Amino acid sequence: MASKTSTRFDDLLIKNRVFLSLSRIVIFIIIYNSLKGILIDFPDLLNYAERIITIAIIFSTIWFIKSILMTTKDFLRTINTFKDKPLESYVQIFMVVIWLIAVISSISILTGKPLIKFLTALGAFSAVLLLIFKDTILGFVASIQVSINDTVRIGDWITMEKYGADGDVVEINLTSVIIQNFDNTISSIPTYYLTSDSFKNWRTMNSSGGRRIKRAILIKINSIRFLTEEDIEYYKKIHLISDYIEKSSTDVKKYNEKHNIDKSIQLNGRNLTNFGTFRVYLDKYIENHPQINQDMLLMSRQLEPTPDGIPLEIYAFSREKVWQDYERVMANIFDHILASVKYFDLEVFQNPSSVDIINLKNQNTVEK
Repeated sequence: MASKTSTRFDDLLIKNRVFLSLSRIVIFIIIYNSLKGILIDFPDLLNYAERIITIAIIFSTIWFIKSILMTTKDFLRTINTFKDKPLESYVQIFMVVIWLIAVISSISILTGKPLIKFLTALGAFSAVLLLIFKDTILGFVASIQVSINDTVRIGDWITMEKYGADGDVVEINLTSVIIQNFDNTISSIPTYYLTSDSFKNWRTMNSSGGRRIKRAILIKINSIRFLTEEDIEYYKKIHLISDYIEKSSTDVKKYNEKHNIDKSIQLNGRNLTNFGTFRVYLDKYIENHPQINQDMLLMSRQLEPTPDGIPLEIYAFSREKVWQDYERVMANIFDHILASVKYFDLEVFQNPSSVDIINLKNQNTVEK
């Protein structure tokens, strides 16, 4: 019957065995009501049998409640509003409370002692219980904070370097957050670590206009120099910067003529450099790149010099946000940059290989 209906809720009732759990309750109630007739000649046995069946009814009721809760959770997962909410945490904390009540009630029924005495003893035992259920309580509080503050949702890509987790959140329950890493391994992190430790959530990046590219190459300092007139004429042929070279060289020439600068020494006055020209070229290249979001911040910038050279960093945002597509875009950009360096008479720093060392030794030997 459930398979023929249009609603999915009854299918979930079957899946979570709601009717099976309900039938157990009915069976145990029938047995309980039949005990007096069956064990009429065994009053002592009747007393113990009624207690056992009562406990069976209690536990069957708990399984029924659990089935209803699991069905409700699965149904809410089909609604977009609740797809990324930590529903498992709420189901688990409710079940912990129900099981605790059921166990106390069962012990009270078995021993024949009033329930109030067990609750009084439980109050004195509360410190021990808090210690036992510390992770559960912390996880429940963390789940509420995560849900209210909307810091993590199921399906979010998060990174917690401290625990080696980098992947998609597949489950948030009362005690742990399950993360499927990009190498297909699984990381399990206590839920309360989401509120006590730092982590990176990439959700905003996915919903934004682009994914950031922030990478630098190292330029050898001794390859940076002023441009000569021959260099200027050569760079005018480069399409992306021809207008810049034309305007900048004219402005520099006018300034030097106006102030009677002695250009027999190139250092005097204003000059263009191959490094500055290369940065302008990269700005133009990025501005004209079809896979770079032009509405977001983009630039090439010079960072503080290091012993290995001057870092030239590209800061921009790729339209492609999927990891593999993003990596391809960034690789293509830097392929072009590395291939363009030599046209500006610049050199990229690279630690010498064994072949470089051998060639240098051979060169020194020939010179000697």
